[in-house]
Amino acid sequence: MFGRLAPPELNVLVLRDTDVVAHDLRQALAEATPEERPGLERAAALVERSAAVPDADLLSRWVYERLAAAGHEGPVDSVRAVKTLRETTPGLSLRQAVKLTKDAAAHHP
Repeated sequence: MFGRLAPPELNVLVLRDTDVVAHDLRQALAEATPEERPGLERAAALVERSAAVPDADLLSRWVYERLAAAGHEGPVDSVRAVKTLRETTPGLSLRQAVKLTKDAAAHHP
């Protein structure tokens, strides 16, 4: 009767610094010489493309990279994948690992 009635929700924070990088690139472009402009314009386009990637895709990529680094081969939403993800990520609950692996399987590129 004491304690929580429902398990805690998944709390994963996706950090992005693309807005800071984009601002710095725009500032550099404003001060650039004609020789520097093409490279800075290309860099700005790459940052814009990275900023447009949805959070779900970033989380999926993180899960796949984490599993690959641990040597996991096979389905990303398997029981073994959940176990591997939890082993490589201290503090990750079973519920969180299951959700992350299921979401990663659904958002695989």
